[in-house]
Amino acid sequence: MDNAKHVPVASALTIAELPVDVQELHHIVVELTKKIQILEEQLRLATAHRYGSSSDREADEKQARLFNEAEEGVAKSAEQPASEPSVPVAAHQRKKAGRRALPENLPREEIVHDIPEEQKHCSCGAQLSRIGEEVSEQLQVTPATVKVIRHVRPKYACRSCQGVETEGGAVKIAAPAQQLIPKSIATPELLAYLLVSKFADALPFYRQERIFARIGVELSRTTMCSWAMEVAERLSPLLELMKGTIRAGPYVQIDETRLQVLEDPGSTSQMWVYRGGDPQSPTLFYAYHPSRSGDVPYEFLDGYRGWVQTDGYAGYNKLGLRPGVVLLGCWAHSRRKFVEVTKASTGGSSAHQALDYIRRLYAVESLAEQRALDDAQIAELRQERALPVLKEFRVWLTGIQDQTPPQGLLGKAISYTLGQYDRLEKYVQHGMLHPDNNLVENAIRPFVVGRKNWLFSATCRGAHASAALYSVIETAKANGHEPYWYLRFLFNELIRANTKDQLTALLPQNVGSKASHPPSR
Repeated sequence: MDNAKHVPVASALTIAELPVDVQELHHIVVELTKKIQILEEQLRLATAHRYGSSSDREADEKQARLFNEAEEGVAKSAEQPASEPSVPVAAHQRKKAGRRALPENLPREEIVHDIPEEQKHCSCGAQLSRIGEEVSEQLQVTPATVKVIRHVRPKYACRSCQGVETEGGAVKIAAPAQQLIPKSIATPELLAYLLVSKFADALPFYRQERIFARIGVELSRTTMCSWAMEVAERLSPLLELMKGTIRAGPYVQIDETRLQVLEDPGSTSQMWVYRGGDPQSPTLFYAYHPSRSGDVPYEFLDGYRGWVQTDGYAGYNKLGLRPGVVLLGCWAHSRRKFVEVTKASTGGSSAHQALDYIRRLYAVESLAEQRALDDAQIAELRQERALPVLKEFRVWLTGIQDQTPPQGLLGKAISYTLGQYDRLEKYVQHGMLHPDNNLVENAIRPFVVGRKNWLFSATCRGAHASAALYSVIETAKANGHEPYWYLRFLFNELIRANTKDQLTALLPQNVGSKASHPPSR
């Protein structure tokens, strides 16, 4: 008992004054505590993903299943609060509630519900006069109808000389009509319908096969798949022009997503998506490649000079080594990492503060949109309002980095953002640029939605065909064309386009309003 009086109290000693073995135990406890905190964060994040609100789960499932942490659009992802102090909110009128009017361009059939003739007389004996009418409209849909186009080519011969004196042979007949797929039963209209149903509406060919069977038409998925690949090959000259449009600059956004190809199971097959060309009339180019190597976009953009915006994947770094190429970062990706911290941490005050900085950046973008500013005015506004926030945010992140465990979610979010910061702040240099990569990530969503239905491509040829058809359809949509009418127009005109100028005129950017109306046959 007397000896106990001489035992030093651990709490009264500094760590350095503890015995060596106790110091080692203390170090182990500290490290294990950090690991437990990290595991608890991961558990809370996984729980939030699985059991969070339906909107959160839907967004997180898209992030995890679909494509490289793609976010929602600028306004939605930024979650700008209405009370943002630095941005005045323009006054507006609430829209009148009620049913939307049916589109004016739809054909209309008028049914008049009139009172009997004997009721069109007043009690005074005079004839009632029509003073107006009440009109209500209903929408009617007729299931798809099909018809057979019969191409009849009369034959002519001379009954007098039996063809002996006939120049060019005994029988004369008109040349066969040109077809997009020679000797096929598919019209341009049918091909447009099949391809839009699959590549725009995510309806796999096996489901379309059943739909046709219900209306008495036998059309196998094998046939439809063969047609799709043949059409994709016919589109090759058009795709080369689209690729040249992207390489011409001045601004390209890139993203990629995984694609399983049964023919090549060991590869890390990717569908790469490039969005570029004229920002007002963009081109979207999908390209299948069995690799995720940074050499893929580097070779695709051979000779390119301009801005390139990507996420933080290191494979894109090689592009920054090319003279004339300036890499931009993506604030949506940085933001998502801080959002994960708020879901996984009990505190998360630092993450909320980081998100507030990002909200302030997007508030500037919202203000520019409200004022309908041009590129020069947007750049000026960003220099005035966004640049100070960017500088302040960087100083703040640097200050808390040393106080934050690097392996935790907050530490990783800070490290990612600071590692990308030089690229993240470059968007303020030009009003044409965007703070995030959302536009190209939104463009990749139709492919991912379709992939959820058919899950894989059986062959590399099929993957290349899918890329070609997505390129044409999504570029048409990005330029304001209804995809069915554009494909119908394109397929009818493509069979007669033989020169580069004729092909260039068929690009979605150059079609104008033609694709909004049925093409001439």
